[in-house]
Amino acid sequence: MAQFVWKGKTRQGVMTNGVLTAESKDLAIADLRRRQIEVASVKERGKEFALPKLGSGKVAPKRLATFTRMFSVMIDAGLPLVQCLEILGTQQDDKAFQRIILAVRQDVEAGSSLADALKKHPRAFDDLFVNMIAAGEAGGILDTILRRLASYIEKAVKLTGQVKTALIYPVSVLSVAAIVVAVILWKVIPTFAALFAGLGAQLPLPTRMVIALSNFLADYILFIAAAIAAIIFALRRYYRTYKGRRVLDGIMLKLPVLGEILKKIAVARFCRTFATLTSSGVPILDGLEITAKTSGNAIIEDGIMAVRKSVETGRTIAEPLAETKVFPPMVVQMIGVGEQTGALDAMLSKIAEFYEEEVDRAVEGLMKLMEPIMIAMLGTIIGTIVVAMYMPMFDLISKVG
Repeated sequence: MAQFVWKGKTRQGVMTNGVLTAESKDLAIADLRRRQIEVASVKERGKEFALPKLGSGKVAPKRLATFTRMFSVMIDAGLPLVQCLEILGTQQDDKAFQRIILAVRQDVEAGSSLADALKKHPRAFDDLFVNMIAAGEAGGILDTILRRLASYIEKAVKLTGQVKTALIYPVSVLSVAAIVVAVILWKVIPTFAALFAGLGAQLPLPTRMVIALSNFLADYILFIAAAIAAIIFALRRYYRTYKGRRVLDGIMLKLPVLGEILKKIAVARFCRTFATLTSSGVPILDGLEITAKTSGNAIIEDGIMAVRKSVETGRTIAEPLAETKVFPPMVVQMIGVGEQTGALDAMLSKIAEFYEEEVDRAVEGLMKLMEPIMIAMLGTIIGTIVVAMYMPMFDLISKVG
């Protein structure tokens, strides 16, 4: 037995310290954790070590999906929970995530439930993850729950990728087009303007307009860049506010073509998340609240929370869901049928699969639609600039002839 001098923080946030006797430093830390003390440092015979900070970075969804899938395989194979966490932690490439997993292992080894240990790290494990693990532990089906979680996270990663594709593709193409036109106006047009001025040519209206636009860009390019940066910064700040998020998310849902894709993505995400939670034994009200938080859109979130309030008063899910005017009638009807037949989770899974396929087709259609539109738009703008620059030359050539 050795003597350990320790420092830590109580649940009330008060720094404290003391001395305890234990066989090893791991057992000393475990003893302090059982007392619900957040250990800062432990000193043994003059040798002090500090527990590494866990970090506040959010774990990448792909990394979390891999961790969950491997965890489910190990549990299914019959390995003890602490041993699973030890193996997964030591094999983890991400050092911050490794420290989190090993901290969870220490808590579980000290007697905490897996769900409670995970709950201490909300940046890595969200409410959905923790609640499903708690349901799995309570029902003795942790391996099944982990498999469902892994499948859910993998499909959520795919859906998030589709969201990014639907949003980033048109923005990136438009940005490239704007940069190309700006470079032509800023660098190429002044050369033509100097040539025409030297020849003393009478410039037609389109040419004068293009040269004026070029001069404006050259004179105020720094102000234009600063204005664009200020607008982006202001929009991001506004989006972080309660009202701003709802205004901008509402506008996104009303956009032509893109708005419909975002609605389908929201429906697929809602059905997949809610189906995963209900099939895992999470209570309906808790499931709706978690689903609302993970919806990714403030309008959808408000609609789901309104449904939760209605369900809390004794109503079904389908009726208030129809009143939100966000979800398609077919989805509402199928959920109503699922409630009546007692197969809500199965019906939600079928809706999610259908809308995930719809999103695939919609994003593919958006790509095919955007390509010719962007090419035509860019060709028209550049073609107009080229014709405007060559019109004085045609006039000069005709006069020389």
